[in-house]
Amino acid sequence: MEIPVYLFTGFLDAGKTTFIQKTLEDSRFNQGESTLLLLCEDGEEPYAPEQFSGRRVFMERVTSPEGLTPEFLDLACKRHACQRVIVEYNGMWMLDSLYQALPQEWMIYQEFMFVDAGSFFVYNSNMRELVVDKLKSCEMVVFNRASENLDKLQIHKMVRAVNRRAEIAYEDAEGGVTFDDIPDELPYDMSAPVIEINLEDYATWYRDISEEMDKYNGKTVCLSGYVIHRQDLPDNTFIFGRQVMTCCADDTAFAGILCVWKDANSLEHRTWVKLTAKIGLRNHKVYGRKGPVFTILSLEPDQEPNNAVATFY
Repeated sequence: MEIPVYLFTGFLDAGKTTFIQKTLEDSRFNQGESTLLLLCEDGEEPYAPEQFSGRRVFMERVTSPEGLTPEFLDLACKRHACQRVIVEYNGMWMLDSLYQALPQEWMIYQEFMFVDAGSFFVYNSNMRELVVDKLKSCEMVVFNRASENLDKLQIHKMVRAVNRRAEIAYEDAEGGVTFDDIPDELPYDMSAPVIEINLEDYATWYRDISEEMDKYNGKTVCLSGYVIHRQDLPDNTFIFGRQVMTCCADDTAFAGILCVWKDANSLEHRTWVKLTAKIGLRNHKVYGRKGPVFTILSLEPDQEPNNAVATFY
């Protein structure tokens, strides 16, 4: 039997416990189903199980990521004959510890991230890898205690750098909720005869062309990056691109495009260039599938920028 899992992530004092408590008090959600509440941290606020609707909620605690094993989770579920699972996850643990331990019949139905709006920028600056880990797969991120002067545009950019699908909600001190309605506009003009991709927009552009390459078919772009030669490529081709960092130095990878140019052999390996190219789509062994291919229209030497690694914000 499939067991639905409702996953709540975030850091201490972000509001997870309060939300779960209210959810289990709501008879529209909790109508007496046997529910396993898996607690992976001790929240600032204790639960009040006597107020749960239906009362068939069974709490189990896990004190370390190593305690998350398929055997433990399966036994906990069977012990209480649970029909569903709610997980309050420890923000300091990577989500892979949970994903890899899920019994086969457990399925993530919903995943929410809760954030204290006042501390989000500090967490993002000092623990970016953990923030990205929780943002990457959530369906909604809720920013609690959101003040009127909160920089929502910057938050929007930070969330969208990791997750383009998640809803963003803001809850103020009085409990009022508003939803992010900032349009996800690209930072360059797709209708221009030549689309100019600035240095700071390379990561955004590369992700967009990777996810929606058809809209770039036939477009002309101008941008800077460096040259990579590979022995398995024909003489008139090379790879052009940049290193892109998603969350931290350990999460940096080369993001490149196959290029066709008659003078490709004249280019030195790993030299920076600025090029203008027309984009076409074709199947190629570089991608192992259909991918974008640059036909070079013009190319000139360029200086390596101070920030050679591209980021999303």
